[in-house]
Amino acid sequence: MTILGQIALGLGLLLATWGAVVGTIGGIRGRPELIDSARRAVFALFAVIGVAALSLLVALLTRDFNVEYVWSYTSRQLPTVYTISAFWAGQAGSLLFWTLILTGFAAAAMWLTSSRYERLMPYVGAVTCAVALFFIAAMLFSANPFDRLPFTPADGNGLNPQLQNPGMAIHPPMLYLGYVSITIPFAFAVAALMSRQMDAGWVHAIRKWTLLSWVFLSVGITLGMWWAYVELGWGGYWAWDPVENASFLPWLTMTAFLHSVMIQEKRGMLKKWNIVLVMLSFLLSIFGTFITRSGVISSVHSFTQSNLGYFFLVFLVVACVFLAWLLWSRLPGLESEGHLESMVSREASFLFNNLLLVGMAFVILWGTLFPIISELIQGVQVTVGPPFFNRVTTPIGLGLLALTGIGPLIAWRKASTSNLRRQFTVPVGVALVVATILIVLQFREFYAGVAWILAAFVTVAILQEFWRGVGARHRLHGESYALALARLFGRNRRRYGGYVVHLGIVAYFVGFTGMAFRTDLQVALAPGETATLASPFGYEYTFTHMGISRFKALNRYVTAATVDVRRDGKRVAVIRSEKRQHFSCRVAVSPCPQGSESASFQPSTEAGIHSDYREDIYVVFAGIAEDTEEAIYRFTLNPLVWWVWFGGGVLLVGGVIVMWPGGGPSRRAPRRTIAGYAAKLVDEREKVTA
Repeated sequence: MTILGQIALGLGLLLATWGAVVGTIGGIRGRPELIDSARRAVFALFAVIGVAALSLLVALLTRDFNVEYVWSYTSRQLPTVYTISAFWAGQAGSLLFWTLILTGFAAAAMWLTSSRYERLMPYVGAVTCAVALFFIAAMLFSANPFDRLPFTPADGNGLNPQLQNPGMAIHPPMLYLGYVSITIPFAFAVAALMSRQMDAGWVHAIRKWTLLSWVFLSVGITLGMWWAYVELGWGGYWAWDPVENASFLPWLTMTAFLHSVMIQEKRGMLKKWNIVLVMLSFLLSIFGTFITRSGVISSVHSFTQSNLGYFFLVFLVVACVFLAWLLWSRLPGLESEGHLESMVSREASFLFNNLLLVGMAFVILWGTLFPIISELIQGVQVTVGPPFFNRVTTPIGLGLLALTGIGPLIAWRKASTSNLRRQFTVPVGVALVVATILIVLQFREFYAGVAWILAAFVTVAILQEFWRGVGARHRLHGESYALALARLFGRNRRRYGGYVVHLGIVAYFVGFTGMAFRTDLQVALAPGETATLASPFGYEYTFTHMGISRFKALNRYVTAATVDVRRDGKRVAVIRSEKRQHFSCRVAVSPCPQGSESASFQPSTEAGIHSDYREDIYVVFAGIAEDTEEAIYRFTLNPLVWWVWFGGGVLLVGGVIVMWPGGGPSRRAPRRTIAGYAAKLVDEREKVTA
């Protein structure tokens, strides 16, 4: 099967080259036969990459340890779910997985895009083939997943213990889907420039593709936060790690695009800016891949150092030069059709939103690259830590939270005084009430307090919009409130789904404030001994060490410590935390016979977590005190973490609502309205005649 996979990659290289060349020539010269050939090349490319991916998956599941990639990332004791996830756990496999997703999205775009955008499609095919060509070449010449060993080992090295987590089976695919699908909006943007079709057509063509990419990236980032929280044992979920930052950067620029593109659709403005945002999002996705694979910056999420980073660096430089030339040559066709009429308008709020999002992206990019820059200049790598990112991004984030409530309420073009009074009286009033309560309580965490005040403002502003819409339908159509709400979503999914997304963002911010109140305690306890820890919410927790157990699981030895947890004297949970030693087997037998485990053990820690909407109880068993039977624990109370995961779920629901087919104004509705109006005029005329 690996020979078949190698052949498939070779064919993919030829097909990607052919599709990129004939798609470009066919689009420039208007040759139907070349355009059709490029379209077929995209479908054929997806098929051959699918064969290559299937070949690697079969090699993984059959434990073909003669394949270097299989030997490096699996073992006979590795559960099947993690054997499958090993597909994207390593350098070469993840490149193949990336290429599979890319060609799949490219084929879907060619198949599903309406014929009214046919002028763009040869260039779309050419761009996606060119990007796929780069990834296939990187595999063939630098990180081939089908390379073989000179001998066949009895067992493999196994998967990194930190990756043996259910999140590993979901988080990377979601993140890759988000990263890779950015290529489709990028391809349409380049196609619009190359074909000189720079009206709003390309924007309409990519609307749902961009939303799909943004939702996948949002879910992938949130799942990555969850994985870091439950698996790494440090008690947090975001450490401003370079790879975390690299995934966040395109999310910021895509969020900016999703807002600014509404100005282009509504007013014909920001054409250049929107093109740049799409290009920047794509380049940042490639930059994130470069950071992950080059090894230039150390990260718990990155792959080992390799020369693959040079491939990505060259690709980035070439892409930047080409895109700069293309954009410069097409500038005259990107002039705005309208202009900003007032600073008190929805356009202005979206512009401020864009400035803050792009400003945050720049700050994070600078902080991420600073170690590389400092090493080039001074010869010493100076790391920028979380304090810098928190200090700079927190005010920007609060500004974005405020605009989340302001933007949807303010009118287009120019807001009148009556509009501002009608829309903002209640939300601002509620925010002032919350601020007054915090002042009376002598609340000392300034940024957390501002976040709660703004969260109240945004939540009430959004709920007010729902209430008005539901009330209007209830009065006009006599619908029940539940039916009115359902039809409100059905008639304008883009608007009200966007409101749901904003509620998810509010929940994120509420969850983020909890880290300002985090408390922890490290203590050694003998069986039966207790420790206490006060909660920011006024509770007192008591932790009682119940004992230590040792046992062998499928591919690991486990030492588990158990604690009884009580809140104000009432039992809340019994929590177990584990220290694990993962091993492989020396002989080709499964399960591994006693005494035949490999001498190389890989340690990992499994935190015990009890979660509710108020706070998480986070227990880490750090080990056993020397020459005693005391267990060393770290107890942490993390307030409001539940709201982070809740916000991710709400955001996903809102994104699905926005992307769901239909939901826009019906094309037949105006005809029925006009017909009804005409019939009414005829009736009135007949009455007058009579």
